[in-house]
Amino acid sequence: MNESAQPLSAQLAVSDFELFNVPVQFSQDRTQLDARWKDLQREAHPDKFASQGTAAQRVAMQWSVRINEAYQRLKDPMRRAAYLCELGGASIQAENNTAMPAAFLMQHMEWREAMDDATDAAALEALMDDVQQAHTAALQQCAQLIDSAHDLPAAAQQVRGLMFIEKFLRDIEARIDHLDAA
Repeated sequence: MNESAQPLSAQLAVSDFELFNVPVQFSQDRTQLDARWKDLQREAHPDKFASQGTAAQRVAMQWSVRINEAYQRLKDPMRRAAYLCELGGASIQAENNTAMPAAFLMQHMEWREAMDDATDAAALEALMDDVQQAHTAALQQCAQLIDSAHDLPAAAQQVRGLMFIEKFLRDIEARIDHLDAA
């Protein structure tokens, strides 16, 4: 599968960044990630191991799943930021740490009210544009905190905020879909 002499178990245990042979940082080249994913999938495709029996194919399938999981994490900026924080010892703790700065909470409440008050798709799309801008700014802040400032606890806080923003964007989309269906 992998041309290195490492046993498969060791290969499966490396970080996503090592697996994809990319720098351990937030900023990534999506084209490079896509190309490396295709190369790794070709290496690990279970059909390549058909002559080696079912055990080899099962291992190849595990390898393929590992490659896909790493790719999904690395290609998604929020998931990549969360992964970098976790690797650096700054746990996101999204399930039990929902404390957010007051300004963030106020902004979120204003967005919720605007969504509740919106009566047509145009108003919701304008709100979505505003929230998308906040999302982009939060991702840029994550990049700065991780790659430049190396402040992983602050980046973890930013990731928690991104989770709220992404959920709210999905809520807006659902509301637009509901209006379109009506």
